Amino acid sequence: MPWVAALDNGRLSGLEIDPPNERVRWGAIYWARVARIDKSLDAAFIELDESGTMGFLNNADVYITREDGRIVKGGREAIGTVLHPGQMIPVQAKSACLTQGPEDGNTEDKMESKLPRMSMNITLPGRFLIYAPKMTTNRISQRIRDKQTRKQLVKMLDVLEMMDGFILRAAAAHTQTDILIREAKILREMWLRLSDFFEGEAPALIMEGPGALERSVSDQAMNRIENIDVTTMDDFSKAEEWCEIFAPDLVTKIRAVKTNDNTADLSLFDFRDVLDQIRALAGPVALLPSGGNLIIEKTAALTAVDVNRGKDKSPNIAVNIEAGHEIARQLRLRNLGGTIMIDFLKLKSKKDEGRLIAEMERAFNNDPCTVSIYGMTSLGLMEISRSRRTPPLIDRLPLAEL
Repeated sequence: MPWVAALDNGRLSGLEIDPPNERVRWGAIYWARVARIDKSLDAAFIELDESGTMGFLNNADVYITREDGRIVKGGREAIGTVLHPGQMIPVQAKSACLTQGPEDGNTEDKMESKLPRMSMNITLPGRFLIYAPKMTTNRISQRIRDKQTRKQLVKMLDVLEMMDGFILRAAAAHTQTDILIREAKILREMWLRLSDFFEGEAPALIMEGPGALERSVSDQAMNRIENIDVTTMDDFSKAEEWCEIFAPDLVTKIRAVKTNDNTADLSLFDFRDVLDQIRALAGPVALLPSGGNLIIEKTAALTAVDVNRGKDKSPNIAVNIEAGHEIARQLRLRNLGGTIMIDFLKLKSKKDEGRLIAEMERAFNNDPCTVSIYGMTSLGLMEISRSRRTPPLIDRLPLAEL
């Protein structure tokens, strides 16, 4: 099971895992068959391969190319007027799916809760760019909240004026133009080659989504990467292959590290002494440097986070800001999504509330998933939503076995 951890001065800042029971990987591209149209849901169930793997396609995720070349987005008319059973369509997994046990398997009755969500709006992620062939303009990633970064990226859009369909990631802000153009050409060529496989009457996996290594290196693109350490030649080759394409400057930073047993699972994690940090993610408590703590409880409807003060006598706003940055880190590491309600220490003024919200915006700047901060409720709770790419960490990782 591939594990990849990102460390910042020995502290865990990112964790990606490709579990063995992952049936559909986030970002995987399929040539799929429409199995059934559900009028009540205004959605389609689609066959992803010949082994019976199913996916769920909402009307809003339908993108049809008309004969005149126009691209029409779904949602304007019933999905049954656009797609029909037996039709072959290219789709991409926008959420991952793990193989379930026999008692709660992937049946159509489980729909969105169990089936991977698919989209016809296929995208190809690089290190600095995302290529969206169905998009006719270039734009900046919606995940970027920092105004200065967005302003810098607006200037970078001119670099791609001869090519359409690209989304600039935050890491592109300080990247040389020739590097962006090189990556844009690579992504566009990848799409042209993939398109050749969209034919025939048999559903099939065309390209697997990015693995743990690719996701980690891509997510860390904004940060300076000192080394990429691996323990096996297989991992070395995978890292080298991806970096040669998207990050040539990192090829020389790939290092084969010798541990007591390079073939043992998690030998590098043990060597780097990060297993205790990972084990801590299984519990509800996360400690703060000042001595306080967070209590993180996941329910069926939402995730609740309670901020508790330690013996530190700092003002509430200072403790809350410290807690806010740790909350952003914990949500990222635990890969929690959906609605998140945070009970911070009580603040004295609207000015402090505004300052806290601004700090939370900064804290989530490096999150690879889409995070929306809705502000404070009438009860004084901060309301946040986070869209996951993959299942929560607790579902992918047997933490109790570490």
